[in-house]
Amino acid sequence: MAGVAVPAILLASCAVGPNFVAPDAPAASRYTREPQLGSTESTRTPGGNSQSFSPGSDVSGVWWTLFRSRKLTGFVDEAVRNHPDVQSAEFALRAARENALAEQGALFPQVSGSGSAAREQGPLYKLFNTSVSVSYALDIWGGTRRQVEALEAQADYQAFKLEATYLALTANVITAAITDASLRDQISATEDIVKAETDQLARIQHQFEIGAVSKSDVLAQESTLAQAKATLPPLQKQLAQQRNQLMAYLGRLPSEDRGEHVALAELRLPGRLPVSLPSTLVRQRPDIRQAEATLHQATATVGVGVANLLPQVTLSGSYGASGTGKLFSPGTIAWDATSTITQKLIDGGTLYHTKEADVALFEQNMAAYKSTVLSAFQNVADSLRAIQYDAATLKAQAEAEKAASDSLSMSIEQFKTGAVPYANVITAQQSYLNARIARIKAQAARFSDTAALFQALGGGWWNRADLTADASPRVNPGYFAGPNRSTQEAAR
Repeated sequence: MAGVAVPAILLASCAVGPNFVAPDAPAASRYTREPQLGSTESTRTPGGNSQSFSPGSDVSGVWWTLFRSRKLTGFVDEAVRNHPDVQSAEFALRAARENALAEQGALFPQVSGSGSAAREQGPLYKLFNTSVSVSYALDIWGGTRRQVEALEAQADYQAFKLEATYLALTANVITAAITDASLRDQISATEDIVKAETDQLARIQHQFEIGAVSKSDVLAQESTLAQAKATLPPLQKQLAQQRNQLMAYLGRLPSEDRGEHVALAELRLPGRLPVSLPSTLVRQRPDIRQAEATLHQATATVGVGVANLLPQVTLSGSYGASGTGKLFSPGTIAWDATSTITQKLIDGGTLYHTKEADVALFEQNMAAYKSTVLSAFQNVADSLRAIQYDAATLKAQAEAEKAASDSLSMSIEQFKTGAVPYANVITAQQSYLNARIARIKAQAARFSDTAALFQALGGGWWNRADLTADASPRVNPGYFAGPNRSTQEAAR
């Protein structure tokens, strides 16, 4: 019991060096200049419904289900289950936690035992020697505790790296599946146009044969058809490579592609989008939490450096017996107890400058933390703007597609009556192809940028049922607002 009581007393004492204090949250109440963004525009086309923003709403831990696609959800489940990056991050977290637990052993007495026995001929006798040794490095200055704290912060870093890996993987799967769907629609649209232009070439060819049009009109239509066909191979290449990327996210080889895919027309665009409060974003983004854990580790390491500058005290003792008589009889017992104090008097400034390097690393990590927060707020603002303008873009592209379609129909009719040259039909065909492809891309952008907003807000990992154990913070929420002076001054 005494061996347990001593560490408990020492653990209750103060440790030298700075105590970690999380930086304050940014003093901001919104992400954009406007106090509140209004609802987006709507368009009568799949994926064209209006979206509104709900400030302060929480993010679902399974946000991808809001797209209402079982195939999309199935892709995410398979990726999380199979991708080696997630498995690697899980083992890295396990290793970090085991290292922290291993270091905690230094806070307790170290006990070792030894024994030997020998039988000699001649005058027959037995020689025995047995002892138990105890040593305990008193953690008077808290250097060992600071080292444990640093390793626990490293474990926190790995926990949030796992969450960042999970978030990046799920967002990449969603984006890859949406891009896959977009490319399929672009290919389908191009094939429809190629078919229509092929039919148009046949009609022009027939008209040329009866003398109704010139050879130049036939050649112009052949050129337009060839240009439309030329756009297919690049799209098909993109689709093939996108499929390979999606398979990699799912943990499959390219040869294991079974052809499953989603279609833009079957996806549903979430109508209400959560927008976390700026003060809570710093608690939600895994990359910010990683930066915080790194800062915490640097703070604790400064304490280790300060403790190393001070005298180190070690208690040691042994208890044992040796001889040829009865084991542990009064004449064979021997024991001793000693204490040692060590202090480097001259080391060329090694310990001091090591501590100063740790302080500089703390300052570096503080700057890196602030940079991470700035990037996070920019990500959210960019996503909000993208969603806002994506809706306007889709509406404009849908109107442009309708106008191009009407223009093409009119040009064909006017050409039949001889009111316009065939060059007008060619121009209208090209405009319609471009407008239709642009509308499909605009549709996909609304889904992709909606997914990007959920990623920018942290992905709702704190609401998942499979949340990694012990990933929750040990410090109170809220931080940023510039360097924390109490922590920095203590580091000095």
